[in-house]
Amino acid sequence: MSTENMALAKKCRGRPKQFDRDDALNKALKLFWKYGYEATSLADLVEATGAKAPTLYAEFGNKEGLFRAAVEHYLTLFIETSNRALTHSDVPLKQAIEEYLRAAAALFTDCDNPSGCFMVCTSATLSAASEEIASMLRSRHHMQEQTLSEFLDSRKASGELPAQASSQVLAKYLNCMVQGMSVQARDGASRTDLNQLVDVVMAIWPQLIAFDATSEPA
Repeated sequence: MSTENMALAKKCRGRPKQFDRDDALNKALKLFWKYGYEATSLADLVEATGAKAPTLYAEFGNKEGLFRAAVEHYLTLFIETSNRALTHSDVPLKQAIEEYLRAAAALFTDCDNPSGCFMVCTSATLSAASEEIASMLRSRHHMQEQTLSEFLDSRKASGELPAQASSQVLAKYLNCMVQGMSVQARDGASRTDLNQLVDVVMAIWPQLIAFDATSEPA
């Protein structure tokens, strides 16, 4: 090896590894997903990401900043995938809802990730000491429910949803179904198990959209 090449090789060996933000977020996300926000320490994050603590501080500020970034990363990578079923106006309403629920079932049972929904699982493990984090997650849950409600409103305007149906109530019901599927997956339910729950929702879909939320209980 020439003197010049030896010098270049030595320089490359001494060059610090460049920080990969997306890779760090992927690893941090899986750690928070598996153990929760409070049970995950900065030392755990340093070990999982392979980054030095000063690098994580410089990029995210603190553990809370890294968690918030992980939430946004999750929403971008996963939630937008399931929400894609709600963006195709040429797909019939019932089919769109079925695709949305089955996408959630697939996400919650993906073997490459911890089971369940990241945000639902994390919310369930928070104490009163993490109220700001809990508030942020509640806001995100509400945004997802609002996305469903707006989608249903658009289908009501096109005549696919009966006039008496409440988009807001139906969105709450579907959101509860998704959260329940997350809990089931966390407890060991398979994708087949979750898809059977989706089958039930689809079987009663005509009754769900015919429900008049303004009527008095019998």
